[in-house]
Amino acid sequence: MAETYDFLFKFLVIGSAGTGKSCLLHQFIENKFKQDSNHTIGVEFGSRVVNVGGKTVKLQIWDTAGQERFRSVTRSYYRGAAGALLVYDITSRETYNSLAAWLTDARTLASPNIVVILCGNKKDLDLEREVTFLEASRFAQENELMFLETSALTGENVEEAFLKCARTILNKIDSGELDPERMGSGIQYGDASLRQLRQPRSAQAVTPQPCGC
Repeated sequence: MAETYDFLFKFLVIGSAGTGKSCLLHQFIENKFKQDSNHTIGVEFGSRVVNVGGKTVKLQIWDTAGQERFRSVTRSYYRGAAGALLVYDITSRETYNSLAAWLTDARTLASPNIVVILCGNKKDLDLEREVTFLEASRFAQENELMFLETSALTGENVEEAFLKCARTILNKIDSGELDPERMGSGIQYGDASLRQLRQPRSAQAVTPQPCGC
């Protein structure tokens, strides 16, 4: 039986290599930890239908390689993404220091309006922490990002990160800040009846102009 949903959102999972991006995706999709996780080559894909604020949303998630040699490949997947998890490893300052470059890529290549949640992953390794919660929280605030610390191992805050991002996108659709009809918005109407419901409004906005030729 075909899946039915109100909206489809395109999501990215971005950040440096070794931060646990694939493990976060696996935990969200499969609800378990990915034991034998190697570095992603190019791009991996996963999807899941979730209920957000009374709406059924299909998240189409692209997990991108963090290694520099794959950057040119992965950048092509940024286009038309509505949301992103920007991931660093709380035990690695190096991954934290590269966040600004990843964020610039997302806002330049996907959309300036992309909804981004910063995820400090490997929360379970608190004793090896190199980045404080407060420091990352300040970075998130300065760059207008949501922020959570997550653990792909225990599952802590993993679902919440994806849902929080999806909830924000829905709110922006409701407020008119995001238009699913706009090309490259990263959002699609999933339900034909919902699309028809919205159609008259956009149809009225476009009045045919008389031909001047």
